[in-house]
Amino acid sequence: MSWRPADNPECRNEDGSPVDMVVVPRAHDIGGFEVRRALPTARRRMVGPFIFFDQMGPAELPVGEGMDVRPHPHIGLATVTYLFEGEILHRDSLGTVQPIRPGEVNWMTAGKGIAHSERSPDAERARGPHMLGLQLWVALPKGMEETDPEFFHYDGAALPTLEDEGKRVRVMIGSLYGQTAGVKTYSDTLYADVVLEPGARLPLDTGHEERAIYLMSGAVEIAGERYEAGRLIVFHPRHHATLVALEPTRFVIVGGAAMDGPRHIWWNFVSSSKERIEDAKADWLAGRFPAVPGEHEFIPLPER
Repeated sequence: MSWRPADNPECRNEDGSPVDMVVVPRAHDIGGFEVRRALPTARRRMVGPFIFFDQMGPAELPVGEGMDVRPHPHIGLATVTYLFEGEILHRDSLGTVQPIRPGEVNWMTAGKGIAHSERSPDAERARGPHMLGLQLWVALPKGMEETDPEFFHYDGAALPTLEDEGKRVRVMIGSLYGQTAGVKTYSDTLYADVVLEPGARLPLDTGHEERAIYLMSGAVEIAGERYEAGRLIVFHPRHHATLVALEPTRFVIVGGAAMDGPRHIWWNFVSSSKERIEDAKADWLAGRFPAVPGEHEFIPLPER
């Protein structure tokens, strides 16, 4: 195996740092527990095709309670769910019923329209759910925004993993360090789960135009600066960087090609067209989205 980055000229900005900006997520409540939202922000709307980035938990809920995100709609995007702890039962309007467990990737393409729910399974509620995970949204290219909805589930054993010299990298989406995941994508997309032992060094692959890391735990040094957990660190395009773990550290890498134009985002809708979002609002309000089998609740359209 090789930890050498993809072959691209090394670049640095004038101050020598490969870091473009650091985003501190804002916290809010969803389905009974706290999430931290790193994207979108006023300073940074997207990284590659990723337009939405939520850290769910860590949360420890009382026995008998759980996560309850009622059916809600999406258009123009794909949701990507990845857990470190806990379990979520996914249901959608395609008829999918799929538990999501740590190390697995759930990819749901909304395209022209889908509805889904996310709840804690009964067994989790019985013992008091623990939850820690990430949900990201990938904006679809203009030519695929109205594609038919699809759902894919990938077991952790099917995702390529590299392990050597105090480093473990699971490639969840796209290609990294010569390994490629089998997850279906619509544009250049990168998503990886990285665990580093103290002192381990990881060169960040420059083969993707836009890249960022989100620190789940621990701390890293980049170009002489220390960065703590709970931060989204966005790099300058194509700039070389080496990450050094200062303690046991876990983070994800996200990135890919810059999007083919700006995207509008309102509630759960993403589109290159404001008019399309207005249509989606009217469709959800009028009950024209397909229903989620087995569900009898839904989240109303927000007033604002």
